[in-house]
Amino acid sequence: MKHCWLDVSSIDGLKEAVIEEAVHQRVDAIVSSDVADLAHLPPTVIRVLFPRGRPLPEDFGAANVVIVEPLVHGAPADLAKLYPGVEFGSFVEIVDADTLEVACQSARTERWCVLLFRDPTKIPLEIVIAAAAGASGSIITVAEDVAEATIIFGVLELGSDGVMMAPKVVGDATALKASTMVGSADLDLVELVVVDVNHVGMGERACVDTCSYLRQDEGILVGSHSKGMVLCVSETHPLPYMPTRPFRVNAGAIMSYTLSANERTNYLSELKAGSKVMAVDTKGKTRIVTVGRIKIETRPLLSVDAVAPNGQTVNLIVQDDWHVRVLGPGAVVLNSTELKAGDVLLGYLPTQDRHVGYPIDEFCFEQ
Repeated sequence: MKHCWLDVSSIDGLKEAVIEEAVHQRVDAIVSSDVADLAHLPPTVIRVLFPRGRPLPEDFGAANVVIVEPLVHGAPADLAKLYPGVEFGSFVEIVDADTLEVACQSARTERWCVLLFRDPTKIPLEIVIAAAAGASGSIITVAEDVAEATIIFGVLELGSDGVMMAPKVVGDATALKASTMVGSADLDLVELVVVDVNHVGMGERACVDTCSYLRQDEGILVGSHSKGMVLCVSETHPLPYMPTRPFRVNAGAIMSYTLSANERTNYLSELKAGSKVMAVDTKGKTRIVTVGRIKIETRPLLSVDAVAPNGQTVNLIVQDDWHVRVLGPGAVVLNSTELKAGDVLLGYLPTQDRHVGYPIDEFCFEQ
């Protein structure tokens, strides 16, 4: 989980509402240049004093962490000796090669390292992350808005350990907290036994072309019903007449469901460039990937019916073609046109019904 710091120093009339929202959203830290803003915060939030451009106050009040400018306030290690019980960290503004080196050193040695990059490129942040690999401290990068925070969390795949952002309106704290959810939970896959396979005529199917390399044991979950899906493999396995396309999943008929972030479902037909889908491997490990293109074409279709250990039936409609494949236990690759009763597939059984893709506890029957 990434750190989410909210800097309320410059907010005026909305400060009380923003802090209340931040605490409710379980933002990791509230940051202020004024100790008074930290006085009544609950123990669930880290109270960070950041007296940028000001002298240190005589009393740190309720602050657990103080972020200092070493050339102005002194070295964090020296301050820690003077004020036991308070954690200190460094603030570095990166404007050139010299300050970049200071940032790298700080990231390697400080418990907290708050960085402000003046250039829009994220290459300096990449350098700091690489330089601090293996260090025990946390890099907190200043973000202008939630969109930049999302980018910062993905830099060099590892991303910054956290982001500090000054909110402008109520709602920014919620959006920033949501942007820290860069991962996705693992899924408990089940074994599905094929009971019937039928040719069902022509229809439109969708290929999901992602912006990521998908592994040979990885694909996306697809199903005709929201409560039962089959793991469709990416085109990473050799084909006799064409090169592999490791970014693609020949997923299924356009009305099929797939999973995206937070286990929300989407119809394949509504995905487009920039959409997010959940990539899943045969062990249930997941990650969110970006869609680069959806390719919809009319093709002959094949309906596959399977049953789960609990007796639940699952249906998948895919293109009737040998190179369209699904995954079985142990990452066994099964060609859709060769499926037969008794074959075992991997799948997933979401437990909640859906309303516009969101999980909801209500009665909903699909057949």
